[in-house]
Amino acid sequence: QVQLVQSGGGLVQAGGSLRLSCAASGRTFSNYKMGWFRQAPGQAPGKEREFVAAIGRSGDNIYYADSVKARFTISRDNAKNTVYLQMNSLKPEDTAVYYCAAETSSVAVPMVLARTYDYWGQGTQVTVSS
Repeated sequence: QVQLVQSGGGLVQAGGSLRLSCAASGRTFSNYKMGWFRQAPGQAPGKEREFVAAIGRSGDNIYYADSVKARFTISRDNAKNTVYLQMNSLKPEDTAVYYCAAETSSVAVPMVLARTYDYWGQGTQVTVSS
């Protein structure tokens, strides 16, 4: 069983920055592929969470959604069992509940799809005011 505990988030003005953290416990963190997803207010029921960023086990493979590329940075510290999402130049449309997720299989999987992931954090609200 893997537990993911998120911290960070909050309210920030447009153009500001926030950093989200996600600490994992349970099995070996360095074996997990990690991702960040978000769910905007009013999102249609049943719609899959929106992909934000993902990072491979050793931090070598990194993916970003086009909407956050060059503004957000995903990173991980395997010694601390933690993945981070640094968010800069925030926009009102970034307002959402952000979730970290872990994928624990050893096979190649599409890391941009929420359904790929096995475990999820509790979610943290990010609100960007204009």
